[in-house]
Amino acid sequence: MSEVDDAAGFIEPVSMEDDPAELFAGDTGTLDVDVRRVLVRLLRRRFLLAEKHPAQWRTLLENQQIIESRLHDLFVRLVVDHDRGIAYKQQVRSAELEVPILLRDDPYNRAETLVLVHLRTVYQRERSTGETSARVDIEELEQTVLTYFDPDDHNLARSQREIQNAVQRLAADGLLTEESQGRYRITPLVEVVLSIERLTELSGWLRERNGAAT
Repeated sequence: MSEVDDAAGFIEPVSMEDDPAELFAGDTGTLDVDVRRVLVRLLRRRFLLAEKHPAQWRTLLENQQIIESRLHDLFVRLVVDHDRGIAYKQQVRSAELEVPILLRDDPYNRAETLVLVHLRTVYQRERSTGETSARVDIEELEQTVLTYFDPDDHNLARSQREIQNAVQRLAADGLLTEESQGRYRITPLVEVVLSIERLTELSGWLRERNGAAT
């Protein structure tokens, strides 16, 4: 039978097997399950990295327009850095339009910021010499970052725990990848999180602060 039955004068109904399947009771969503997972990950996490999640990265690129549209409905902008293989979201802000704020700033604490500055410095130094990647050892990282802690604070174990916790968070955010015990590779994400201009500003402030403490 053809799609339009001339004799009967009606369009042949679509079989139930061709209806979009519900993912849960009462589901009215239209996105495939893999696309929904990427959308949720973008909302829940700071970044989506092609290197760590290649399947989700492909799904994002194949469905970028519809994912952007869903985020725009929430006043959230999607940024896709193809060169670095990084995708992240930004809160839309406007002086002309009252925008409800969905994304709250989750700033790094003192130890995390100090570790971040060191990672960005090492990454910048290695890239300037032509290296395609940069790595850091936890012992060397601790020794450097500890120089910026209060010299009157003699609780070394507590300071080391702060640095180790900072490393864990930055690794969870995708800025570090542990290649072996205590040795990490710095990812290109560090360039996105901390610009060279901001690095220069923070480094100068830390040098002044450290010099005054000395």
